Formats: sequence, C-alpha cells, structure tokens
Amino acid sequence: MNYKEKTLSHLQNGRNVFLTGGAGVGKTTLTRELIAAYESEAKKVAKLASTGMAATLIGGQTLHSFFDLGIADDVDALERNGKFEPKKKVKKLIYSMDLIVIDEISMVSDKLFEMILLRLQQSEFKGALLVVGDFLQLPPVVRGRNEVHFAFESAAWALCEFVKIELTHIYRTDDKEFIELLHAVRFGSIDESIHNALNGFIKPLPNELREYTFLFGKNISASYHNKEQLKEIDGEHFYKEAQIVKHKKSVSDKEIERFMQDARIEATLELKVGAPVLFTRNAWNYYNGERGEIVNVDASYLYVQKSDGKVVKLEQVAQSKSEWQEKTLKGKKELVEEERFSVYQYPVKLAFAITIHKSQGMSIENLIIETREIFAPSQFYVALSRSCNPKSLILIAPQRQWYELAYVHPKAMAFVRGEEC
Repeated sequence: MNYKEKTLSHLQNGRNVFLTGGAGVGKTTLTRELIAAYESEAKKVAKLASTGMAATLIGGQTLHSFFDLGIADDVDALERNGKFEPKKKVKKLIYSMDLIVIDEISMVSDKLFEMILLRLQQSEFKGALLVVGDFLQLPPVVRGRNEVHFAFESAAWALCEFVKIELTHIYRTDDKEFIELLHAVRFGSIDESIHNALNGFIKPLPNELREYTFLFGKNISASYHNKEQLKEIDGEHFYKEAQIVKHKKSVSDKEIERFMQDARIEATLELKVGAPVLFTRNAWNYYNGERGEIVNVDASYLYVQKSDGKVVKLEQVAQSKSEWQEKTLKGKKELVEEERFSVYQYPVKLAFAITIHKSQGMSIENLIIETREIFAPSQFYVALSRSCNPKSLILIAPQRQWYELAYVHPKAMAFVRGEEC
C-alpha cells in the first residue's frame, strides 16, 4: 500500500488524519515526506508538538508557541490570563496554514487539545490537521499525582473526525521473535513465554562498556555515566563549542539555551579520539542513533569511523528555530517562515549513555537498558524498541516483575483496541 499517496489524498481533500503505529514503523519518515510534498507546492505547513524536543525532530515549534497559549493549561486559564481571544496576527497565521502537523500526539493532554481546537475555530481554519503518534508510548506529563487525560478523551477529538492510518511494518529490526516480543510489551501482555524471553536478555555486563550505550530514565544518570567512561580513555580532551547565529535582535540567550536542550545539541561537545559517539541526525551516510568512534579531530572536522569501517568527515551543521512573519512581497502581504537563530554543532553525542526520552527516534545497535529507572507507562516499551539488534541487547535485572515494568495506561489500551474509554 502506498501510505504517502493515501494520506495525501485524504489531507488534500480536507480530511483530518491520525497517523499511528508502534515504534520503528516509519511514522516520522512518512510525516517528513508529507510535509515536503506540501511545501514543494508552496503550501504552508505548521510543524508542531507538545514538547520542544519532539518539535525539533520535525523542524518545528511547540503547540503553546504557535497557538499563543502562554502558560495556560486549559481554556479557563486562557480566560484568566487574558488570552482567550487570540491576536489578529495569530488568527491570520493559523488561517493561512494549509496543513497543521501535531507530532507525538500521545503526549498531548485533553485540555491542550481543546485549546488547539478553540484556536482553529476562532481562526476559521480551513486546512487539514495531521496528528501523528502512538498512544501506547509516552503519555502526557502531569503534575504531582494528577490523573492522566489523553487528547482522545476530549470532545474536540471526536469533532475532528480523524481518518486513522496505521503503519504496521517495523523497519528497525527484522528479527521476527523480537518483533513479537515488542508487540507483547507494547500492549503489556506479559505471559510466561514473554517473561522468559525478557529474562533471556539479562546478562552479565561486558568488561568493555564503551561498546555499549546505556539507556537511563534520568538525565543525571546518563550524564554521570558519560563523564566517568570518558575519563577511562587516555588522550587529549577536545572541546567543540556550538556556534550561534542570531538572525533576529529579539532572540534571548535563554530561548537559545532551551532550544539546544530540546534539540539534543551540546553547548560544548567534549570528546577524545577513541570515544564512541551516536549520530543525532539522519543523513545520506549515517542515521539517527547509528554508532561510530572518533578517529581524528582537527580545527574544522570530526572524523568518525562507523562499524562498517567507513569514515565519515563531519562538519558542524545548523539547526534553526523559525517563526512565521508577515512580509510584503511584490507589493502583497505574505506570511513567510523565517529563521530566528541557528545553532551550529557536530551532529553527534557521546554514546556511553543517553536518556530514554532523548533516544526518541533513534535506532541503537548495542544497548543496555537500566530497568530500575523505568517509572512511566509505556516507558519500557519505548526503551526496548530502540534496539535494532536484539543479539546485542542487555537488560539489567529489574527490581520488579516484568509485568509491572511493561505496563500500559488502561485508557490508552482501550482507545487503541477500539473500545470505549
């Protein structure tokens, strides 16, 4: 089936689409292709997500920023904050869009989705809405012990009348047994055979840890492990500073700092020859999550040798934050997307450790999962599904039963299975 043509057909006929499927099925790749198809015809696309990190993966911005929601977390708060009625320029911006993409929809709450629909209605939006994600992955972040409420629980979801398109073919691995295991963990179906299969990945840690990437649940653990392992490598430290170019005078240092955190860009990349790294982007000769080793460093380039022996010569690449601005072009007012600032850095990070959250979109070869830092529904599935080679996957023995780790939010489960929530 040609999912691209099918999805484009629905969107171009004004129908809203919910693009879904488990990890590693190509949702982000297809989303980028759909965006490119629209933009090749000079159509305007808003690329959005609820978190800054998810937004940077598709080169976009956050929902709160685009829809001018301020710090409001529901419609009542919009009223209290004097933001219920959008500014004219916000309405004009939303109205001008041909396609609005919302990635990682599982992390969008019901209240946020209601605010989004409110803005679309206030702006008389005539384009199509494409929401992308898997509700059996990371849920919306809630404060304290508040109950999780998903986007599909809002009345706004039903009003959108989404056409559901589900991708099912996993590209990350072709190991059939592992694919079945992932499917079971995604749905929290841990029977005796799955329990035993997971136990089979509990192995002694290798003596040479630099060959493996640890997946942690907490930033502090990943950062500490990276620093400690780098100390073990003899040789000169190299420090590569990110280069920042401000295209607008209004850009603040705090805005750039937040963007860099979201986009997995190191302000100072600390490296040594012999250090393992993960590529953090896709290109023609490497992919997001692919592993390599630093073999040389000079003033302008990093030289990274991949497992196939090929050496990639890397220069700093730009990641930019954009905004929509009204410009007069050929005597006519037009909305155009302009860059606010660009950050230039080498598209790698130390491969000793990374957090589950920051591994989003990655396919990682040699993986060790620290199961004792799993704390959220579907988090174990997200971690497990990063593995593209189950033969080199190691699980650290959990302190709980596997069924307690591989749990799924019951409301998400009911929705995905087509039951009433």
